[in-house]
Amino acid sequence: MRVDVLTLFPEMFAGVFGASILGKAQGKGIVSLNAINFRDFSDSKHGTVDDTPYGGGGGMVLKPDPIFQAVESLLTGDEAAGTPEGDGQKPRIILMCPQGETFTQAKAEELAKEEHLVFICGHYEGYDERIREHLVTDELSVGDYVLTGGELPAMVVIDSVVRLLPGVLGNETSAVTDSFSTGLLEYPQYTRPVEFRGWKVPDILLSGHHANIENWRRKEALRRTWQRRPDLLGKLELSNQDKRWLEEIEREEKLD
Repeated sequence: MRVDVLTLFPEMFAGVFGASILGKAQGKGIVSLNAINFRDFSDSKHGTVDDTPYGGGGGMVLKPDPIFQAVESLLTGDEAAGTPEGDGQKPRIILMCPQGETFTQAKAEELAKEEHLVFICGHYEGYDERIREHLVTDELSVGDYVLTGGELPAMVVIDSVVRLLPGVLGNETSAVTDSFSTGLLEYPQYTRPVEFRGWKVPDILLSGHHANIENWRRKEALRRTWQRRPDLLGKLELSNQDKRWLEEIEREEKLD
């Protein structure tokens, strides 16, 4: 996968792209991560990329021309013209903005299937609407709160997507069992020692009975989701066994 980020602050990405999972993924040649300053594509001798909004109002708005030129400079021949078969395999061009679709694990899994992602990180008051209408394919938000710019949200999305690529994680099952990957929050995890300050690991995890352990993990994932994010349960197709476990969980919690 190739990931390009258009930003006014490419230096913000140096540490993130070079460390931990993202750094290892680049080292393995699984992903190419690039931060590009779109100020370099300004036609102004002063590198101006924003201007006052038509109609008045406070703040500055990012101009369309530097953004369009920056994106077009990143397209390969096939991406710019479409493939000979006409299937138009262009990159996903993602605008990070508070008006966008809320980013989810399902969206991360969708984007992980792409070969080329381009992220646009804005600053100032907003974007010229023509960027939304005629350039981007996706608008994403990481939550209902205000940040200084799109850089931190882009880092969040990129990390979430890249870790799903084959070969990135040392244990390929890790991404499958993470919270939200199954639609549930993850079950409790334990490691050595068996007893720590009087708190013991549940006996079932020491039993070696894999079927029972899997059942325990499923039930505890349901419990944790029921306790902390019950809204997620309404979005799932629960099996009859899941429903029985949830009934048990409700009874058990009432007793506590």
